[in-house]
Amino acid sequence: MDAAALLQEIKLKAVRSSGAGGQHVNKVSTKVELAFDVANSQALSLKEKERILHKLAHRLTKGNVLILQAGDTRSQYRNKELVIKRFLQLLEDALTFQKKRRKTKPSKSSIEKRLRKKKKDALKKQNRRRPKLD
Repeated sequence: MDAAALLQEIKLKAVRSSGAGGQHVNKVSTKVELAFDVANSQALSLKEKERILHKLAHRLTKGNVLILQAGDTRSQYRNKELVIKRFLQLLEDALTFQKKRRKTKPSKSSIEKRLRKKKKDALKKQNRRRPKLD
């Protein structure tokens, strides 16, 4: 994955943001919308595209376009930085392979330690009971 080549292919658009800001929010376009066409990308290999299409299927449109938005701050420049950072992180996470989990058994000493602690706790609770008067 080449980040510089990916950034050449994204389309950024500024739109009007909602939320706090009063009249100012109705006049300026601070929210940034990023669109990335996964299927027609030249920066990604075929395997990378397949992996992204599979992993991010719930986030893609019908035309396989990934759309992200950032309207967290009142600055268009800062929102642009945020959405690009999120985009690169999202692709990086989608392309990483998760290590397969291997089953392991607890060690003999850990089993014995657990049983000793159980016995100790049981005895402690037994000593809290009212003594039997026969």
